Amino acid sequence: MQETAESRGAVLKVLAAALGLAIIHQYLFYGNRYGLSIPLFTLLFYAYMLMFAKDRLRPLNAASAVLAACVLLLSLTFGLFANEFFYMLNQAAAPVLIVLHLTYILSDSRPDWGRPAALSSSALNHLIPQNIRQLASLAHWFKRKERREGANAPVLSRVLLGLALSVPLLAVVLVLLSSADGVFHAVLTHIPDVLARISLGEGIARTLWVLLLGVFFFGYLRGFVHPYRETEVVPLEKTEPEYRDTLPDFRIDSVVAVTVLTAVNTVYVLFVSVQFSYLFGAWQGLLPTGDTYAEYARRGFFELVLVSGINFVLLLGILLLGMKGSDRLNRAVRILLYVLTVCSGAMLVSAYVRLAMYEEAYGYTTIRFLVHGFMIFLGALLAAAALRIAIPRFPLVKCYLVLGMTAYLIMNYIRMDAVIASNNIARYEASGKLDTDYLLSLSDEAIPLLVDFSAKHNGMLDSGLQGIWQNGRQQKQEWTALNWSRYRAEAKLDDYFGGRESVSSR
Repeated sequence: MQETAESRGAVLKVLAAALGLAIIHQYLFYGNRYGLSIPLFTLLFYAYMLMFAKDRLRPLNAASAVLAACVLLLSLTFGLFANEFFYMLNQAAAPVLIVLHLTYILSDSRPDWGRPAALSSSALNHLIPQNIRQLASLAHWFKRKERREGANAPVLSRVLLGLALSVPLLAVVLVLLSSADGVFHAVLTHIPDVLARISLGEGIARTLWVLLLGVFFFGYLRGFVHPYRETEVVPLEKTEPEYRDTLPDFRIDSVVAVTVLTAVNTVYVLFVSVQFSYLFGAWQGLLPTGDTYAEYARRGFFELVLVSGINFVLLLGILLLGMKGSDRLNRAVRILLYVLTVCSGAMLVSAYVRLAMYEEAYGYTTIRFLVHGFMIFLGALLAAAALRIAIPRFPLVKCYLVLGMTAYLIMNYIRMDAVIASNNIARYEASGKLDTDYLLSLSDEAIPLLVDFSAKHNGMLDSGLQGIWQNGRQQKQEWTALNWSRYRAEAKLDDYFGGRESVSSR
């Protein structure tokens, strides 16, 4: 198809916007720590995509709105919180979620969010194959420009002549304006300093950054606006029975399922009954013979979590694959699945209690906090599986996707390090035990609590906090790395130690 002047103009407009977005990207992120820059660039990227691909936008529904809210909340974590674990994890999670959301709302295949495999496949198709193929239109546009180079040569020579004539005129004008306004003079004299700070290597790196990312943004957008479609081979029509005969039957035989579930449930029921005989009594010191408080809490914890995970996989496999057999056997399988769910829940409770006891003895850490969260999440998944047993048409996959996204956002917004610091401080108040080195290793989210604690207990953490304060004063952060938790921590430390310096200097 021959490209019209209007379509060439549209290509140029998209390319200019893509390069402009890439310039902003390198300014915000090159050599800078992530912070306010992430939500700011996310908004700009969505504005770029929706401005040029608005005709491809699917009608607004609950799923697209919820995904958009998740993207916004996840991008805001870079400007709100300072936990290093989620800071690193979100660098991968945020782009993945953005790509999935844009694919869901813009792709012409209209993938269902409840089918994560199809949505992920479509997202990868737009991210790589469609992107690469769209570069052909850009190359075609430049080839057309080269063929017209002879006709445009006189125009080019006149442009160069105009630039040559404007140089002396600009020199006179800049001198006059610089003399007339001191602020304008300061701006002009600052430009060489800025250019001097950019080395040749950095300049080349920034230029390549802009060019490569600009081309990527261009191809990614065009992949939604003008997607390339493979030629489909229409298969011969088959009747429904013939079509079913060609598909493998992955359903689990009911007799096999009953046998396996009966065997494992017998062991689990015995184990759980033994657990409950001293599970809750352990809090009052009723432990198995020969076990200390810490040994009981530590022994078998990971084994219990692992067994619960195996049970969950077994439960999920039977529910999703389905069963084949008589109605009576299928009812027996459902009853046994209930028993498996209850036993798995009891094992999670046992593991949770053991971990809580271990934390009381040895303190609260990031790993233990994350394990607590994982066990609660696994319990929620088991509860959803129990609903699927009772209601066969219950949308289990969609429920798991919602639970997973909700749990991840909760863990981001719960301010994990502040909770860990608070729990360790409460443990110190009760037992007098405190790992000060670990507390001081927590992120800026915990600093306000640590400052208040140190002030209350005769400066117990002052030496460590003062080191953190001095390091923070020496580090200069760009505005793109602004972070609310870091700002609160610095303000708290400035108020605590800066006030002392002003008093001592009087």
